[in-house]
Amino acid sequence: MNLTTICIVGRPNVGKSTLFNKLVGKKISIIEDTPGVTRDRIYGQVEYKNLKFNLIDTGGLDISKEMFNDEIKTQVEIGILEADKIIFVVDAKEGLTTSDLEVRDLLRKSGKEVIVAINKVDNKQAQEHLYDFYELGFDKYIEISGEHNKGLADLLDEISKGFKKIEKTDDEKTKICIIGRPNVGKSSLVNALLNEERVIVSNIAGTTRDSVDIPFKYDKEDYILIDTAGMRKKGKIFEKIEKYSLLRSLRAIDRADICLLVINREEGIIEHDKHIAGYAIEKGKGIIIVVNKWDTVDSKEKDIKDFTKELREEFKFISYAPIVFLSALTKKRLHTLMPEVKRVKENITKEIKTSTLNNVISEAYQLNPAPSYKGKRLKIYYVYQTGTKPPKFTFNVNNKGLVHFSYERYLENKIRESFDFDGTPIEIVFKNKNELL
Repeated sequence: MNLTTICIVGRPNVGKSTLFNKLVGKKISIIEDTPGVTRDRIYGQVEYKNLKFNLIDTGGLDISKEMFNDEIKTQVEIGILEADKIIFVVDAKEGLTTSDLEVRDLLRKSGKEVIVAINKVDNKQAQEHLYDFYELGFDKYIEISGEHNKGLADLLDEISKGFKKIEKTDDEKTKICIIGRPNVGKSSLVNALLNEERVIVSNIAGTTRDSVDIPFKYDKEDYILIDTAGMRKKGKIFEKIEKYSLLRSLRAIDRADICLLVINREEGIIEHDKHIAGYAIEKGKGIIIVVNKWDTVDSKEKDIKDFTKELREEFKFISYAPIVFLSALTKKRLHTLMPEVKRVKENITKEIKTSTLNNVISEAYQLNPAPSYKGKRLKIYYVYQTGTKPPKFTFNVNNKGLVHFSYERYLENKIRESFDFDGTPIEIVFKNKNELL
């Protein structure tokens, strides 16, 4: 479903990230008094009065020529481009500044609806500057204190005006995002799966600059293929349009359920392939490694065995990812891909019965109790599944401070041994008894 998108914009250190975290209800954005801490766009979702919308936090715009300022401006411009409405945050304590006026000029050019959130209105000093902000020339102003939750309901009411209520549905199409470096054969793979020329295919790296959504059916089920621009190392991005392409690729990963990481067999594994896989894993996406141009090697069966071993060594952090060898150009072994996609689709939404899960964890604990620390030992009271996409498991324990990363990995491995979670990351959360998440 296409949710309405709201973007938070403003100069540095006016409280954008604090507001974002309060509205989203989680501490996602880093909050720091140092200007420029938030450089990239950060996404979250807000639910309010049976409504849901996407929220984007952006870096602070500053007219000074400081490091990262051009990159921040590009990120902000993308956020504004994606948004349906803008929250323009200003600081009541400091009053109107030249940087605020620069942000205003940028927002006027966008043509988007702007709501000015006058933040930090919690003392007498702030009251002195309130009316200065009307010089900005926008129609809507809301006085808030993000830190003290003042005025947030009024802001949410203003934001949600005109929203259509979106009913939740279980039959949304599974989104498959094809990711990888430039010229590894992503667009060729799209065309091969669709059996038609839907995407421009070229040997020139960077032909695909935008993410392209293409609906299709497989085995009577609906899917959407998302072809993305090749993701270069940031240091190699020179054109502004290249920056936009990378940002759109990252946004495509955000929207996807499953990512197909395409690797060029002719070139072999390159370090940046791991970085691209990392983007998908950080977002909790299902993942399949697709080795393309497999037809160019001589000893094909031997190559599958040898290269699989090499992939497992290089991609230890996604040892659960299925590996598919194919040729998008000749369509050899293409038939092996979609069955894996279907299996991963089932795994990212799989739900395990609480009783079955607790039996597995109890047996795992008895076989290998947690190590003691300063005379204290981790005790697991019970565990239950609290989410999907990716599967999330919450462990109720006596003291989550006693959890060692190696024991957490052991528990994850035991879950994977007992249930088929190939192709999906697993999120494990520990909470103390009676602690609210």
